[in-house]
Amino acid sequence: MTRFEFFFDYGSPYSYLADTQIAALAERTGAEVVYRPMLLGGVFKATRNRSPFVEPVEPKRAYFAVELRRWITHLRVPFTHNPHFPINTLLLMRSAVAAEQAGVFAPFHEAVYPAFWCDAQDMGDAQVITRVLEKAGLDAASILRAAGAAPAKDALRITTEAAVARGVFGAPTIFVGDEMFFGNDRLEFVERALGAQAA
Repeated sequence: MTRFEFFFDYGSPYSYLADTQIAALAERTGAEVVYRPMLLGGVFKATRNRSPFVEPVEPKRAYFAVELRRWITHLRVPFTHNPHFPINTLLLMRSAVAAEQAGVFAPFHEAVYPAFWCDAQDMGDAQVITRVLEKAGLDAASILRAAGAAPAKDALRITTEAAVARGVFGAPTIFVGDEMFFGNDRLEFVERALGAQAA
């Protein structure tokens, strides 16, 4: 089976937009999605990059906001501006890894993105994360406890460092084999690459 790796951080709105299209892309291509939670703040620090939403050139920063609205309209997906954005996603991304390690990543993932980008909740707050996970029927206390332990912390660090080593500088980033695609606007190219790989 062909596969592609999806490197993301829940704090990236463009990662959210890409994620809304990933399942359909996988179904069309018959490819397996391999989710790679990484810490975008760690990527930015390692690469000396920064979020487009803190771009110092004001017209450029304003344009990024326009482009985001265009993509939301184009994709026809639910989206609410989150007043807490940007947040420190360290606990959230460690929790994603802990959920992976516990075998409950799918329901975790399905709960977190809507909470962040549709319900505009403060997903940097442990109490908010707890409520979101409990509502999804998950053992929030167990996941958060594991998020603070070495296996999850180390795994997130290793994935983030590996992403940087492979050339990642932002999110979302997708790999088909060794070929890298950055941004939610590159999914058409990802689909072509998957088709070529499967041929």
